[in-house]
Amino acid sequence: MRQWTVDAFAAAPFRGNPACVVEPFDAWPDDAWMQALAAENNQAETAFLLRTPDPARFGLRWFTPALEVPLCGHATLASAHVLFAELGATAGTLTFDTRSGALTVARAEVGYEMDFPAQPPVRTAVPEGLAEALGAEPVEVWVSSYLVAVLSDDAAVRGLAPDLAALNRIAGEATGGRGNVGVAALADAGAPYDVVDRFFAPGSGIPEDPTTGSLHCILTPLFAGKLGRPVLRFHQAFPGRGGDLVCAHRGARVMLAGNAVTVIESRLRL
Repeated sequence: MRQWTVDAFAAAPFRGNPACVVEPFDAWPDDAWMQALAAENNQAETAFLLRTPDPARFGLRWFTPALEVPLCGHATLASAHVLFAELGATAGTLTFDTRSGALTVARAEVGYEMDFPAQPPVRTAVPEGLAEALGAEPVEVWVSSYLVAVLSDDAAVRGLAPDLAALNRIAGEATGGRGNVGVAALADAGAPYDVVDRFFAPGSGIPEDPTTGSLHCILTPLFAGKLGRPVLRFHQAFPGRGGDLVCAHRGARVMLAGNAVTVIESRLRL
């Protein structure tokens, strides 16, 4: 059984967000086995694929080292990249059946384009302890599946060194549970992107995620409203890596575009 490690939302190796993608199965393995492999891989997500009678349609599930998650952008992009680039899928668009409904990934002129559900946030009060846990005072706080703290500027986002144990105790009104907090700010003038952001997810077993598609399902409608235009460029400023996304708000959907690079092909002796 083969497995690939793919850097998603990256145009070159060692950028973006790594995900492991396991060769498609004919039937789902045991949940405990998938969770154990995800813990062994110790990447933000391991993606598991299920074949269907349609060669352009697959079941897809995502596991962090600690739990199964309902939505993951970078591991969906990585899965599509494996099917297209490593396993020779010929369709122009692949459909994935997931806990968040049907998701599609299409070949684009450069890289891939994903069609995900929008998760528009609502303004909320600053949860008790959030500023202290982040080490910065939010200008605004918004909530959807995750909390999102809007900070004053690019430097404030990049300079964060949060108390992850304290952050893990904070949920506010987030529907995705405690300890999943995005931070974002408008980029500096002249930057090649519109918004800079980061995502801390100790509640999902991930101290900080390098590039997070699901976060941008929240950030895209939020900043499209703030900037008055539907297409935005985001830079997720994970120290030492960083990932880049082009996102478009289209009503109830968000389109996320990015590239992916295979960095490891391995064989599981299981």
